[in-house]
Amino acid sequence: MSEVRISAEPRTEFGKGGARRTRRAGKIPAVLYGHGEKPQHVALPSLEFTNLIRRGGMNQLMTVDIVDGTRALALPKALQRDPIKDTIDHVDLLLVRHGETVSVEVPVRVEGEPERGGLLVTEHDSVTLEADATALPEEVVLNIDGLALGANKTAGDLILPEGSKLITDPELTLVALTVPRTESTDEDEEGAEGAAEAE
Repeated sequence: MSEVRISAEPRTEFGKGGARRTRRAGKIPAVLYGHGEKPQHVALPSLEFTNLIRRGGMNQLMTVDIVDGTRALALPKALQRDPIKDTIDHVDLLLVRHGETVSVEVPVRVEGEPERGGLLVTEHDSVTLEADATALPEEVVLNIDGLALGANKTAGDLILPEGSKLITDPELTLVALTVPRTESTDEDEEGAEGAAEAE
């Protein structure tokens, strides 16, 4: 995933009142932390940050340019959202370095055609990988070509990008191709249940 730049301002007001004033000014309260350094409180431009997250997701690598002249390389670690407005209220940013590996959750993209007549059920749509902080994959591919009825695909079947390591249990089922229930099957089961009750 490509690196993007975003500006930030040092934040001196804290608490709920300070956070509200920051948000009213069109900015998001945020904290930069990691590597044993003292947490740094900043304010990010709300619209710009929201658009970056919308395009790149939580694995978007960011160079944060702070107006006091300092610069930090970071990844979004946690977002707090307003449950009604669905706006971002607060951001935790994890400091990273070039060459450093981090654990991140990555979406799974399914491709290929399974055996006809089955119902493809998604059990999990993301996995955790360990990868270089500056080369995080946007997604991982799960090929289901020819998947037979009653069979499944696990995390161990994923095509991992070079340099990535699977942290998720490789036996975790991601998708399964099940036999669809038919009306006749449902009727047979209902009939069997009725007969059992009559006995």
